[in-house]
Amino acid sequence: MASKPSAICGAGGFGREGRWLIDGINAGDAEWDFVGYFDDDADLRKVDAGLYLGPVRALEEWSSPLAVVFAIGSPQAKRRLIERVKNPALWFPTLIHPACCVGSGPGSIGEGSIICAGTIITVDVQIGRHVILNLGCTVGHDTIIGDYSSFMPTVNISGEVLIGEAAPASSASITARRSGRAFAARPAPTLSNASATRTSIRAAMSTGSRSLPSSCRLVRKR
Repeated sequence: MASKPSAICGAGGFGREGRWLIDGINAGDAEWDFVGYFDDDADLRKVDAGLYLGPVRALEEWSSPLAVVFAIGSPQAKRRLIERVKNPALWFPTLIHPACCVGSGPGSIGEGSIICAGTIITVDVQIGRHVILNLGCTVGHDTIIGDYSSFMPTVNISGEVLIGEAAPASSASITARRSGRAFAARPAPTLSNASATRTSIRAAMSTGSRSLPSSCRLVRKR
């Protein structure tokens, strides 16, 4: 089967991770032919110039079928850009890294969503369109996530949670039960310097349900 042409809108850090995700999928089955990035910033120091396809408005000028994912962390910015796209040649694939664990059953993942490596989605979960679940997230049973939402690495969402449209969450643990409305996730504590103790590291990671292995050490930032 021929590989499908694909591109990423957004060539920042997460856009480049999106390319890595596509490469991970292709390692098992050459499903995608990656053609490049669309980004309004033409000065892309970390992207091969040959992969720059032009600003976002160039999406409207693309004439052949092209799968496009929007690797943009801000839910509001992502929604604004997607709602402007009217080109019928474009379509929005769902990208799921092969190192994810997705449960069986009647759950669903909407078009344009990006599910990164290490994410666990259990049973009867409904994920909307253009949702980002970054590295190592978990989503519990019967949870519903609205369109355009973005979850940064290690966000843990418990079962039976209702998350509204375009909800953002940094590293956090989301345990509120369904209430019929969107809510803001509580951010995890952050480490600001290299003098943190092992206890404070554990505290900072606890809202993401992570523990620090004994072999780990704090690496000083330069």
